[in-house]
Amino acid sequence: MKENSLTDEVVLVTGAARRIGAAIVTRLQQNGARVAIHYRSSAADADALAALLNEQRQDSAATFQADLLDPDGISALIAAVIAWGGRLDGLINNASTFYATPIGEITEAHWEDLVGSNFKAPLFLSQEAVPHLRETGGSVINIVDIHAQRPLRDHPVYSPAKAALAMLTRSLAKDLAPDVRVNGVSPGAILWPEDGMTESVQQTILQQVPMERAGTPDDIAGCVLYLLRDATYVTGQIITVDGGRSIGW
Repeated sequence: MKENSLTDEVVLVTGAARRIGAAIVTRLQQNGARVAIHYRSSAADADALAALLNEQRQDSAATFQADLLDPDGISALIAAVIAWGGRLDGLINNASTFYATPIGEITEAHWEDLVGSNFKAPLFLSQEAVPHLRETGGSVINIVDIHAQRPLRDHPVYSPAKAALAMLTRSLAKDLAPDVRVNGVSPGAILWPEDGMTESVQQTILQQVPMERAGTPDDIAGCVLYLLRDATYVTGQIITVDGGRSIGW
C-alpha cells in the first residue's frame, strides 16, 4: 500500500496554466509533489506559475506545451514529463474546452474540439501514462462536470462529451485495478465562463445551490488532493463538488 504522501511524487496536470488547473498544481506542490504544468497556448501564465513554485521549492515545477488533439503530441508530452521527473505518479485530466453549440449551428470542428479535449485526449493520455503509473501504483483523476448528468441547454456536444468522460473514469477504474486507481471530480459553479455570463444568469444558478454561493478553484484542488494522496481504497468514483446543487436541481 502506498504511503499517504506526495513528497517527490511527479504529477502531470493538463490545462494547468490558469484557473482550476493552476489551483490544482499549486495545492499539489504545496503538499510535496513535483508538478508538470501542461499548457496549449498560455505559455506566459504557465511559466509564471512554475517560476513562483520553484522559488518556494527548487525544481518542483516545470512547464510542458502540447496540443492534446494531436496523438503525437500526447506521446511526446508523457515522454517529456518522464524525462524531467523520472517517474509518473499521477495524471490529472483537467484540460477542457467549453462553449455553446446550439442545434443547427454544430460543425465538425466543434465536434472534434469538444469531444477531443473532453473525452478523446483523457483516454489517450491515460493509455500513454498507464505503464508508468503501474510502476508507481499511481492514479488518474478526471475533471468531469455536473452537466455530465444533467444536460446544459445549447451544449449538446459538451455535455455528452463530459458524460463520456464519466463513463471512461469508471471503465478505466475497472480495467486498471488493482495497480492504478481512477477517479473523477465533478465541479458545479466554481468559476464563471471566461466569455462572460450575465449577472441574472449567475443569480439563477446560485439560487439552485443550497450553500448559496459559488465554489472556488481551491475546493476542486482539495478534492483532487484527497483522491490522489489519501483515498487509497477509492476507485471508480466521481465526487461532486457543487455546494449541493445536484441534490434537488
